[in-house]
Amino acid sequence: MNNKVIEILQYELKKGTGKQFHKIMTSISVPLHRSQGIDVVSFGNSLHNQDYYYLIRAFKDMDELSAIQERFYKSAEWINGPRTGIIERIDKSVKTVIEMPVSTIDALRTE
Repeated sequence: MNNKVIEILQYELKKGTGKQFHKIMTSISVPLHRSQGIDVVSFGNSLHNQDYYYLIRAFKDMDELSAIQERFYKSAEWINGPRTGIIERIDKSVKTVIEMPVSTIDALRTE
């Protein structure tokens, strides 16, 4: 079976910042992720509350996850780009990393 690693990030945003956060994600952060070779599977505001957000990214394996993220988060494009606007709106963040079949990951894709 063909598996990949997915990282699920869940954010509790500061009250009233969900719309602004999503705008930064759609217009700057996700395009930047994709330009750096990061497979963004799905992202968006939670249906139950706009100030909760999720981001799902896929990687070949844990080594690729570590290497890509190390490069991405040290890049000038991230640091001088959406970093501050994103971080200042996050109150809490939870990260989960699991392995799953590519077919299941593809079923989660929203774009």
